[in-house]
Amino acid sequence: MLRPVDPAETPPPLAYRVPWHVLRDDPAHPVVMNHGSESADFVRVFREDADGHERTQLWGQVLPAERIELCLCSADLDEVVVSIAWFRQADGLEYVWRFVV
Repeated sequence: MLRPVDPAETPPPLAYRVPWHVLRDDPAHPVVMNHGSESADFVRVFREDADGHERTQLWGQVLPAERIELCLCSADLDEVVVSIAWFRQADGLEYVWRFVV
């Protein structure tokens, strides 16, 4: 519902920009880079292979500018969806982001 803006009201916080950037030069081996200014904690990557088995990789802490290569050789590249979950130190919340190759 729309409402008038109260100039005395504090503006909402800026949205958190997802820190990940995916380099897709080789679709079977995309490189995920932490393009943010802060580290991502307890990073996990989930995907499903062509045989229906779900694969999970535990990356731990990923520092700014750090790059990690994924091996999607056993996945159907036309169908695979990769999910990345991590915690942010600033607020302690868990975030999830998905991408396709």
